[in-house]
Amino acid sequence: MKKRLTEGRKMFWSVMVIFAIYAICFILFEDYDRIYLQPFEEASDWHFLVFSVVVMGLLAWLLKRYSRRMDKRIVRDQTEKEGKIRRELTHNISHELKTPVASILGYTETLLENPDISPETQLQFIQRTHLQAQRLTALLKDVSMLNRLDYASEQLEFMRVNISELVSDITQEVAIQLSDRSMTLKNYMREDIVIQGNPMLLYSIFRNLFDNALNYAGEGTCIQIYSEEQSDCWKFRFADNGKGIGQEHLPRIFERFYRIDKGRSRTLGGTGLGLAIVKNAVNLHGGSIKAREAKGGGLEFVFTLKKS
Repeated sequence: MKKRLTEGRKMFWSVMVIFAIYAICFILFEDYDRIYLQPFEEASDWHFLVFSVVVMGLLAWLLKRYSRRMDKRIVRDQTEKEGKIRRELTHNISHELKTPVASILGYTETLLENPDISPETQLQFIQRTHLQAQRLTALLKDVSMLNRLDYASEQLEFMRVNISELVSDITQEVAIQLSDRSMTLKNYMREDIVIQGNPMLLYSIFRNLFDNALNYAGEGTCIQIYSEEQSDCWKFRFADNGKGIGQEHLPRIFERFYRIDKGRSRTLGGTGLGLAIVKNAVNLHGGSIKAREAKGGGLEFVFTLKKS
């Protein structure tokens, strides 16, 4: 198995190569008037050569020790950071699971303890239980997706994906929701956008952006999608002319479980992980993403995806 070049090793070999080149040039051409290599004739030349080798060996030993300590410190800091993220994620997941689990238990216990309850009420409780079960399923699916992005991204398969067709398919999937909310969609994307990527993650990017707009833009609003070809990537703009969000929330909307309006978000069925998945998936495809206020109001996401 190929040994990974850590930051400490990079520093060690960079310094040693620079020092070696300098030492060789200085030893061989220390008179600065030599135009070709000559053997050492003076004892001082040999003494200086031995001295340089000793100094280089000492420097190598010191750098090796420092590089190992540097790598250990980096690993320790990364482990602590990952542990903190995992603890926060576990806490947030537990918090998010409490409401649907409590609701399911409450409805099912009521049905079990009251067998004579009216059929209409039974149906109402079953429907509410089903909705909470769907919310749990969505949450577990999003958590699984994030775990895969965090810890198994190297196992994801990349292939040629037609983004134009992918967005067209999603448009058909959300057509009924758009109609129910009296929302319109204007797709200004080119029809020949193809990149090298993971189909599942690319689908998640655009689907989550659609879901975010459907849930929060408001009825009667318009969604607009633009594309722009650049030298090594495609740039996309996904905007709506809805209510938008406050400037103070923009830097944090990609955080896991960050909610602007917690009560409203849960009512609409959001898991609080959609935009975090979008950011991680964009980063995995060599791009970047930011959110800003759209012209004329609303929310706009600007992101890039590398062509290959």
